[in-house]
Amino acid sequence: MRIAIGIYERFTSLDAMGPFQVLSSFPGAEVTFVAEKEGPVLDESGFLTVTARAAFDDLPDPDILLVPGGIITGTLVPHHPIVGWIARAHRTTTWTTSVCTGALLLAGAGVLNGVEATTHWGAMDELARLGAVPVRERVVRRGKIVTAAGVSAGIDMALTLAGAIYGPELAQTLQLAMEYDPAPPYDTGSPEKAGPATVERALTSMAAVMQNLLA
Repeated sequence: MRIAIGIYERFTSLDAMGPFQVLSSFPGAEVTFVAEKEGPVLDESGFLTVTARAAFDDLPDPDILLVPGGIITGTLVPHHPIVGWIARAHRTTTWTTSVCTGALLLAGAGVLNGVEATTHWGAMDELARLGAVPVRERVVRRGKIVTAAGVSAGIDMALTLAGAIYGPELAQTLQLAMEYDPAPPYDTGSPEKAGPATVERALTSMAAVMQNLLA
């Protein structure tokens, strides 16, 4: 099973690495990080580099396609090469998936036209403008398209995919092996729980990151 994780400069690392931990454990999995060209790709923090082992043109027809998000993702639509790659690859994928604002790239590629999907809570309006039908759920599966909400939800998405492909026993085994048993110290993981002041601080922080990345 060929699994392609499409990355680009300033992607969010956990969007890719969380699912990677699950997907790389699939029986017979061949996981490849793919980018515009082979070589190092810098993540959003500027501290982590991931090596793309193939260019988009080298892997046009993966079985599973995963697109991570990033603060800058919306600025990549429609001209970044990853958008065309998604559109082409989706025609033959068994599964097309995204994490966080990776859904904006799916939408920009026309994959989500009229399709229910989720993304980061701060990008729901943008997802709608790109033709999708936003749904406030952690993981949304519609046919062969599976989208996850913000960042950490990528692990949930990958486990959902494991269950859909191989059945619950493997998914449960992988979850236990990872000891994925979330018990966060604060109950502020959604805007509804966090409250207006925390939401405003989060939006301000994300806007500052975006400004720095685009400077």
